[in-house]
Amino acid sequence: MKRFKKYHVFVQCLWVIATCTVACNDNFVSTRPLEEVPADATWQDVGLAEAFVTEIYNGFGQGGFDEEMLASLSDEAMFTHPGRGINVITEARSNDADQGWNSQISGGTHNWGSLYRRIRATNVALENLAEPQFDNSSGVADRLKGEALFLRAFFYTELLRYYGAVPLIDRVYGLEDDDYTVARNTFEEQVEFIVSDCDQAATLLADAPAVDGRASSAAALALKARVLTKAASDLHDIPTASANSEVISGYENPEYLGYTSGDRNGRWQRAKDAAKAVLDAYGPGYMMDLTEPVTPEEGTENYLSISMGGGSSAVSADGKADLILGRFFIDLKDEGGNYVGRNNGPNGYHNWAGNTPIQQLVDDYPMADGKAFDWDNPAHAVAPYENRDPRFYATILYDGADWKPRTSDVAGRDPVNQIQTGQYEVMDKGNKVIHYGLDTRNSPIEDWNGSHTGYYMRKFIDPNPAVVDQNTRQFIPWPVLRFTEVVLNYVEACIELGQDEEAKIWLNRIRFRAGMPAIAASGDALRDAYRNERRIELAYEEHRFHDARRWMIAGETLGRKVGIMRVFGRLKAGSNVSVYRYDPADYDYTYTVSTVDPGIENRQWLDKMYFIPIHRDEMNRNDKLVQNPGY
Repeated sequence: MKRFKKYHVFVQCLWVIATCTVACNDNFVSTRPLEEVPADATWQDVGLAEAFVTEIYNGFGQGGFDEEMLASLSDEAMFTHPGRGINVITEARSNDADQGWNSQISGGTHNWGSLYRRIRATNVALENLAEPQFDNSSGVADRLKGEALFLRAFFYTELLRYYGAVPLIDRVYGLEDDDYTVARNTFEEQVEFIVSDCDQAATLLADAPAVDGRASSAAALALKARVLTKAASDLHDIPTASANSEVISGYENPEYLGYTSGDRNGRWQRAKDAAKAVLDAYGPGYMMDLTEPVTPEEGTENYLSISMGGGSSAVSADGKADLILGRFFIDLKDEGGNYVGRNNGPNGYHNWAGNTPIQQLVDDYPMADGKAFDWDNPAHAVAPYENRDPRFYATILYDGADWKPRTSDVAGRDPVNQIQTGQYEVMDKGNKVIHYGLDTRNSPIEDWNGSHTGYYMRKFIDPNPAVVDQNTRQFIPWPVLRFTEVVLNYVEACIELGQDEEAKIWLNRIRFRAGMPAIAASGDALRDAYRNERRIELAYEEHRFHDARRWMIAGETLGRKVGIMRVFGRLKAGSNVSVYRYDPADYDYTYTVSTVDPGIENRQWLDKMYFIPIHRDEMNRNDKLVQNPGY
């Protein structure tokens, strides 16, 4: 007992001494948390400043590799699984309480609030880098300013693509500010703001080293070409848009949507000049110096190479790269963008069939000789997947397509590794029975993950045989900006300016690389050919949803019912097949085009969908905002 009392008194003494010591130490109350870096310290240290700007790139999210892709809001794809906000947009049910598309507009990287948080971060960086507090002899502050300007321009471009003009914020608001409400700027003002940021970024980044995933001078100029191409389009020329839409013609604030006056040809000339600046500085581009088409096999391989990363992560000095800016994925981080194959591959490979191609996209791939595919042509109808544009085989998995080895639990059912999206007769104990394809919604393997459309996404999926199911990752970069997009923007501007011959020179360079013959059309026929070429070349790259709207063709494209394919294989007389494989020697195949059950998705187009509604929470926070038309 005495020993215990002495010990207890000793501990109490230590506690009193410690308390007194701490109480007498003024530094104790100034202790900074170990897990945070004070703002003032961030901008005094070059490494911390770079880390701050680097974090802003997280505003790219997964690039376009979310589980629900923008392709499924367009006539490229359909999302297989119910909910997720996809139907809210494809069925034109978007409103100020439910904008739709949960992974992006409602709460993801294209969300109004998310984009503005990133814009605020760029403003913080720009204010603190205006007069660097660290040694800038190497020019790192200029590079970081260039990156911040590019990122601000990028985020404002995304807002413009979905909402039209928004309030332009170019400073950091603080607690001392009395008013945080700001009116929307005009469309023209926002375009000019973005162009200015791009021009400044291009200058500041002119001598910056090319680094995977970081903005460059080429990226800034390519983004400028993108926004000016959009600005010159039908949707943003208010006289044209009003003539095509009562919703727009009745809107009281058209200055938020486009140009109410001015020289439209002048806008197309600016777009052309912006794109040409990239072509001149960084051309000719990846395999764009060809004078005739490569073979179809080479065309498919070229397109696969581009979709796997373009051969290089930045525009090279010799102009041989295609990927100007990518969102990269590495093994050190387990991110959603690593699972493109799992999210979109066939259920017969234990994948989820998320964003499946629809028949409209399949039908728009021409034949290898350049002629349009036509179901009324008997030769086309009997073998619809033969002799198509070589890019078709690098983009879409169809019934009978060769693919990777099946997993061990499925290999015995498909020893030849072919996509099975149909129904086929097979022999079982002398009787004909129906075999449902392994990649259908009647499959014995994860039927709930089967495609509704009869197709699967091929583009962006790693062909490595080891990457087959939901337990493996891939590391394909998302193409934020491509040289080919700049070429297409240049071609479009040339066509709109009546410069058909110049347009065809560059358009055919893209086609030659893909193994397709030259286009000889002019006038309206050339415009139609260009738009289809852009649709095919940029499939699944988050362009079609925006292109169909800015061209004001959404009613006849995005609003169509989802086209699907039904395949049936009937055994030929004398054939005795017990384990199915695609084989025209044993089977006669019929291909029937249909539309998806309206209970699954019932697409329609209403002109209000040319612009996404501003959420009512934002409207309530800022009484100076004016809602978009139709809501």
